[in-house]
Amino acid sequence: MDYKDTVNLPTTSFQMKANLPQREPEFVKFWLENKIYEKALVKKCRAKSFILHDGPPYANGHIHVGHALNKILKDVVVKDKLLSGYYSPFVPGWDCHGLPIELQVTKNLGPKAKQTPAKEIRKLSREYAEKFIKIQKEEFIRLGVFGDWENPYITMLKDYETKIAKLIIELADKGYIYKGFKPIHWCYHCGTALAEAEIEYYEKESPSIYVKFPVVESSVKVNGSLFVLIWTTTPWTLPGNTAVAFSEDLRYSIVSFDNKEYYIMASSLVDDLASKIGKQVKFSKDITIEEIKKLKVKHPFIDRESRVVFGEHVTSDTGTGIVHTAPGHGTEDYEVGIKYNLPILSPVDDEGKFTDEVERWKGIEVFEANKQIIDYLKEIGMLLHVENYRHQYPHCWRCKNPVIFRTKPQWFFNVNDPSIKEKALDGINDVKWVPEWGKVRIENMVKNRTDWCLSRQRAWGVPIPAIVCKKCGTVHLGGKWGEYIIKVFEKEGIDVWFEKSIDEIVGSNFKCEKCGSTEFGKEMDIVDVWFDSGVSSFCVLEERKELSWPADLYLEGSDQHRGWFQSSLWASVGLRGVPPYRQVLTHGFVLDELGRAMHKSLGNVVSPLDVIKDYGADILRLWVVSEDYTEDLRIGSHILEKVVDAYRKIRNTFRYMLGNLYDFTKDDAVEYSKLTDVDKWVLDRLYNLVVSVRKSYEGYNFNKIFREIYDFCNVDLSAFYFDAMKDRLYTGKKNGLKRRSTQTAMYYIASYLVKLIAPILSFTAEDVWQNFFKDREGIESVFLTEYEEPLKEWENKEIRSKFDAILKTREHVLKALEVARREKLINSSLEAKVILEIKDESIKKILEGYSKDLWEFFIVSQVEISSVDASILKNEEEGIRVGVTRADGQKCERCWIYSPTVGKNEKHPTICSKCVESIEG
Repeated sequence: MDYKDTVNLPTTSFQMKANLPQREPEFVKFWLENKIYEKALVKKCRAKSFILHDGPPYANGHIHVGHALNKILKDVVVKDKLLSGYYSPFVPGWDCHGLPIELQVTKNLGPKAKQTPAKEIRKLSREYAEKFIKIQKEEFIRLGVFGDWENPYITMLKDYETKIAKLIIELADKGYIYKGFKPIHWCYHCGTALAEAEIEYYEKESPSIYVKFPVVESSVKVNGSLFVLIWTTTPWTLPGNTAVAFSEDLRYSIVSFDNKEYYIMASSLVDDLASKIGKQVKFSKDITIEEIKKLKVKHPFIDRESRVVFGEHVTSDTGTGIVHTAPGHGTEDYEVGIKYNLPILSPVDDEGKFTDEVERWKGIEVFEANKQIIDYLKEIGMLLHVENYRHQYPHCWRCKNPVIFRTKPQWFFNVNDPSIKEKALDGINDVKWVPEWGKVRIENMVKNRTDWCLSRQRAWGVPIPAIVCKKCGTVHLGGKWGEYIIKVFEKEGIDVWFEKSIDEIVGSNFKCEKCGSTEFGKEMDIVDVWFDSGVSSFCVLEERKELSWPADLYLEGSDQHRGWFQSSLWASVGLRGVPPYRQVLTHGFVLDELGRAMHKSLGNVVSPLDVIKDYGADILRLWVVSEDYTEDLRIGSHILEKVVDAYRKIRNTFRYMLGNLYDFTKDDAVEYSKLTDVDKWVLDRLYNLVVSVRKSYEGYNFNKIFREIYDFCNVDLSAFYFDAMKDRLYTGKKNGLKRRSTQTAMYYIASYLVKLIAPILSFTAEDVWQNFFKDREGIESVFLTEYEEPLKEWENKEIRSKFDAILKTREHVLKALEVARREKLINSSLEAKVILEIKDESIKKILEGYSKDLWEFFIVSQVEISSVDASILKNEEEGIRVGVTRADGQKCERCWIYSPTVGKNEKHPTICSKCVESIEG
């Protein structure tokens, strides 16, 4: 008789091969056409809300792997919250204004760019941003990210732009915004001021020079010429020098290397200088601070005094312990200049070239002028030493060129106002930072933050809506002027600022409060793009009825401690007195497999679009959670192949379960008290998994979730439970208690596990749901369900303890079976009979209690527990000795188990009694 049709072979339409690149778009289409995200929100509309506010990516170019990492992490959080029962709408956003887009537009215009009016530049910039918003939107959707993609927030939309202008005026009315003459970072390649967040530091080689400043009056007499010796790596700033700064905490000396020229410098740095110039000190004498204060010093090549001043920023770390001070070219120099009322000179224009004030080098770019200045210092005998010096130097975040410090009237946000800085620092303590070191990082940045330079000298952005009196020069920002301008913006949009004259905008409604004039001009600076995104919580969360302020979570890369996290914090404490977020989560950067930053020149760039095309979005999503996102992450083909292997194990786990549940419905479920112990054991493992994974989701510990789910599938299920249960599932009585018991456990495992993986493996979870649960549960999508709490009765410490002993014994058995295979005693484990000798009575008692089931757990034909001849017992470890012999009886044709009962039944002479019972009942 052919028994093939009596075996319960797995049946499922859930494919072994995922074909993710081909099939994922089908699920995207299903979610969009059936409005699954919208239905999930409607279902949760009365629930407690959880708002993750999206930090807007910049609207240029295709998404890169950093974008993918960020949006996938956000999607995992949002989907977890939805499945946890929260109302968790996600509104994606885009940052649209600013330098990168404007530079691309002007590059495309070529030589015509300088003659192109701002109105046209803005129109082309808007079109450019619109193009890439559409592109990035499709790419984010392809990643499986849920959100309100039809109504994203876009910083260049009329309402958003008007709100930005309104908030600038609100801050101005509070007294936090002012126009000042201070040194700022200036990129003359991009033609604009830069904020601290737009500065990147790279190594640069600069000329290191020791310059002599002649002393023209001194109470200390020497037998030769006396100089104050300064050290600098920016020779181009010497034309702006108005002082030399000492420290009252340092000791200074007058030294000479030739008894002709004498130099005043820090005593502790004399030996270092002598070593550099290769000369011996021939004269050395201390000079007191009181004597230094009486010095009169002259500029080395300009006919003016360089005043002697003192500053706390002066140290003896390097150089001479005396700082060349150009208040127009540095923050600390500027502060000293204000303290001593020094002239603040900045003889450099917008293109980084010297102005008419520096006749000798007029029109020469400052870095090019370095060599000419050094040569001139040599020529006039004012240079002691020159060498090259490598150091970290500020560069423009966009064009990557070195920037300069120059002084130019700019608009500033006074973040150093005690009422703001104290609130910012207090607010940081009220926020949960993940990981915790993020708090210390932003705290230090906030403490040391200088006033925020808000103005940019470009066209593509929101104008700072200030009016300038043509008669007296008074600048008006805010007040009744601001209210009127905002009404115009609300009606016509901010483009009116660039298209109409100020008379057309405000008419003759206002007079200058200072001089009474009615003739005005407009400020044409735009606001820093970081302000655009920094006020997004007000422009989005406060403006949309489905959202709420403050956000529950901000989630971005670690660079945003000095970027969006900080700009949002300053704007929020200035406007509302508290941070705009309750929690802040930070992730690292993505590197290649060797730990290198990705660059086109290295050929190591990994595109998320290529990963999706080759592997599927679920592999990229699984990679994100398989790594520790709190550190920098690595990606490459070898890493992705390991992720693919892990994915296959998880997918095959579902396939095995669904295949064995083909004839099972909820009506077939066995109540817990009647389940077999091995099924109670697996439900205890499921209970602990669910509790732990839910806790890890709450703590954003995604890497732990991956490990636990993978281990559960690979170790608990595949390596033990599935193998051990195969006989009862395949050859057991179709409706028998044992088979239905295991099917009941498997149903619970599959139904809980599909929800646990849904935030991560969204496509695969939906595939599982559509194949199996949709019809059985009557719910359209896995994302319209919620997590279920595991039943408390599943937590079974007694069963867990017993199976710890069984599984430990099983390890010894498997080792012994492997030895038996190598010695050709058996081929398959089913050919074996295992004999156990257990010294530990408590373990022996447990095993004896399962004596009828051990063959199933060990996947052998028979197991015997007894005291026998020690000669057949091998692998004695931990008080357990295992013997392997050939199993008794013949091989059953149906279940392949060896049994003495094979041949005992006349009707079924080739199968065992267990199989006879399964067939005939």
